[in-house]
Amino acid sequence: MAINKVVADVQEACQGIQSGMTLMLGGFGLCGIPENSIARLVELGVTDLTCISNNAGVDDFGLGLLLQGKQIKKMISSYVGENDEFERQMLSGELDVDLIPQGSLAERCRAGGAGIPAFFTPAGYGTEVGEGKEVRVFNGKPHILESALTADFAIVKAWKGDAAGNLVFQATARNFNPMMAMAGKITIAEVEELVPLGELDPNQIHTPGIFVQRIFQGKDYQKRIEQKTVRPKA
Repeated sequence: MAINKVVADVQEACQGIQSGMTLMLGGFGLCGIPENSIARLVELGVTDLTCISNNAGVDDFGLGLLLQGKQIKKMISSYVGENDEFERQMLSGELDVDLIPQGSLAERCRAGGAGIPAFFTPAGYGTEVGEGKEVRVFNGKPHILESALTADFAIVKAWKGDAAGNLVFQATARNFNPMMAMAGKITIAEVEELVPLGELDPNQIHTPGIFVQRIFQGKDYQKRIEQKTVRPKA
């Protein structure tokens, strides 16, 4: 019997998400973010969330929508420079923030999904990032101990997926989405195109369905651009 992880819609996909939970949200900038699921979290009104994401969206889109509603109590992220509301909440003490070097954030998510509890990295040694962390020297270079990251729910967005939960990401959306998909106790995948079983080339699958518990066909994607730069016509 074929495995079917398809749920009817975003409402069914997000069942069980409650206030106080830790969520991973994939994407890079505004590329490859789970737009439908974020909108549903706003509707649900869940609060006191700890959100693990490379960035915090912009003021009126992405995770910025959850920040507007004061639904996030802590952000674990790497780049937050496009969001004025994030800056305001952080400086006022309303928002707890853990800023992590981008490579370390990606590896901490991947380690969580791989069952590796911690690892040593040179990134952050001698800075605030390394304060209070164990230090060991490898090949004459100091490294700090970083712990893995996991979440109650990992929410990702893929280009294509099938009923078994196999996922294919496109271009920059492949940053953070695949490793976060591995690290959630429950992983929700919204996809631009939901295809029949057997249609995806097994050699091109980025995330095997074993990591995904719920998948649904997304809709109405805006695919916003953070910074748009154009040059005048010749």
